[in-house]
Amino acid sequence: MDRLEAMRLFVRVAEMGSFSAVAQQQGVARSVVTRQVAALESHLGSKLIARSTRRLALTSAGAEYLEKCRVILNLVEVAEGGVAAEHHVPRGPIHLSVPLAFGRRHLSPHLLAFARRYPEVRLDIDYIDRRSNLIEEGIDLAVRVTNQLEPGDVARRISASSMVVTAAPEYLALHGEPAHPKELIHHECLVYTVAGRPSSWEFLIDGRPQHFPVSARLQANNGDALLQAAIAGFGLTCSPLFIAADALQAGQVRRVLAGFATPKPGIYAVLPSNKHVPHRVRMLMDYLAQCLGPEPPWEAIVPAP
Repeated sequence: MDRLEAMRLFVRVAEMGSFSAVAQQQGVARSVVTRQVAALESHLGSKLIARSTRRLALTSAGAEYLEKCRVILNLVEVAEGGVAAEHHVPRGPIHLSVPLAFGRRHLSPHLLAFARRYPEVRLDIDYIDRRSNLIEEGIDLAVRVTNQLEPGDVARRISASSMVVTAAPEYLALHGEPAHPKELIHHECLVYTVAGRPSSWEFLIDGRPQHFPVSARLQANNGDALLQAAIAGFGLTCSPLFIAADALQAGQVRRVLAGFATPKPGIYAVLPSNKHVPHRVRMLMDYLAQCLGPEPPWEAIVPAP
């Protein structure tokens, strides 16, 4: 038994919850995966995975062993990556979690360019807006757009984006334009839904953040969908500039309340830990920071008020 390979397969089975899915991902027969995990259990003298006709579940010993396997495999990758770093050749898998709209619009081209430059790196990308649990889901690097990181986040700021309130010219012709954020309550607003946050938009008044209630005509958990609703004349939306820039430039929407600044969310690369970060992950993080930079292209489209 190749113990390291068996540990890798065990970790993948635990993460994916399926022997068949891991076998398909690895391009091997299901029996190869089951034999490796069974051999590992025999070697340890303990059951790691409780199998049933419906699902797989880790035993208590399996859950404890899983975390230790991740640490060991990470150390092996770091050791191998250190050798590769001497030759500037990153290699191995990187599991990413990126926001849907930002990922599709701005990260995908850079990720493809990175993969083309380093063909020995394998990218596994989750395009998802929910906050992932990096350790439980085996994610090596998450990109997050936020005003406030969570306690314990190990993060590096790689860029930022202004927020802009926009509406279609047709909507503004029919309903007028708010002169102050307090007037938003009288307008149809398109609200990005985030768990635990009220239906309000934040502005800086005399340098201090203030929340102003909005009347939500339509709510969605995707910024692109809200922008399309704004273009269609359904109301005003408060969007990151990386989403709204093209529509503003094309005249599909117009910026309103430009005289009132909004907090500028940071764009962060978040790691599951600051210990034993594989060389390939550090290289990708450096690459994205260089590509996006402190002055990202979308900020040049609409000058600050």
